[in-house]
Amino acid sequence: MLFENPIAINANFIPMHDRLAYYKQLWRLQNDGEPFSTPYSLLQPVRYDNIECMLKITSAGGDQRGNYLMAWWQGKGAAKVLKHDNAALLMERATGGRSLAEMAKTGRDDDASRILCDTIAKLHSHQPPYPANLMQLDTTFRDLESAASKLGGIFVESDGIAKKLLKDQREIVALHGDIHHDNVLDFGERGWLAIDPKGLIGERGFDYANIFCNPDAAVATSPNRLMQQLEVVAKAAIHDKIRLLQWIAAWAGLSAVWSFDDKTDPEPAITVAKMALAVLQL
Repeated sequence: MLFENPIAINANFIPMHDRLAYYKQLWRLQNDGEPFSTPYSLLQPVRYDNIECMLKITSAGGDQRGNYLMAWWQGKGAAKVLKHDNAALLMERATGGRSLAEMAKTGRDDDASRILCDTIAKLHSHQPPYPANLMQLDTTFRDLESAASKLGGIFVESDGIAKKLLKDQREIVALHGDIHHDNVLDFGERGWLAIDPKGLIGERGFDYANIFCNPDAAVATSPNRLMQQLEVVAKAAIHDKIRLLQWIAAWAGLSAVWSFDDKTDPEPAITVAKMALAVLQL
C-alpha cells in the first residue's frame, strides 16, 4: 500500500495491519525479513540507510510510553532508537546469538542475573529530568488492589506489602518496568541491551523483581532458586535483601493478577509470591 503524503497522515487512523507499510514508506525502510506479531505489536526486520533495524508498531499504552523512554536513553543500556513516535519505533536490531533465557536454563542462572542487573544499573544511571509521560508506579499496582478485594488470600498479602513500599519509595528513577530474560538481548559488539520498556517511574528496586519470575516457570519455581538469586541480585544491585524480597512479593502478586486477565497460568507467579512471603515471615 502506498500513501500519497505519509508525513501529513495521522497514523492512529490507519488500520493496524496497514501501519507497517505506512512507516516503511514514511521512514524509507527496506524489508529485511518477514513481519511477525506479539499480543500487542507488529514487528519487521528492516534496513535504514543499510543499518540492520527492527520496526515495531504498537497499540499498547505502556509500549507507547516506552517508545519515548527508549529514545531518551539514547542507546545507553538500551537499543538505540533511530526514529519514533507514539505508535512506532525504529531501533537497532539485536544480531548476537546469545540468550539470557537459555543461559539461565542451562546452568548459568547466576551469570544471567548479573547481566540483567548490570543492564538495569545502566538504565537507572540516567539523570533527571525524566520524560514527562512516565506512569507513576502506584498506578501500576491498582490492579493488585482490586484483585485483593475480590480474591483475597495471597493477593491481600502482596497488596499490603505493595502499599507499604509505594508509600515510602526510595531512589526514584525512570523504570524499564518489564525487565526479564527476553527483554535484554545480545547486540554483538554493543553488548547486552534492553528493549520493550513500559515507561514507569518509581523506586529502582522494582525493576529487579521480575528477574525472579523468569525465564520460565520451571526455573522460577525450582527449589532454592529464589534464595540463590536473592544473594546474586542483592549483591550485584547493591540492594537490601529484605526490601528486594518485598518487591518480589508485591510484583509476583501483580503478575499473577495480569495472568488471570490474560488467561494464562497464574500459578508460577503465585508460587514465587508465596516463596518470597514465606522468607519474609521467618
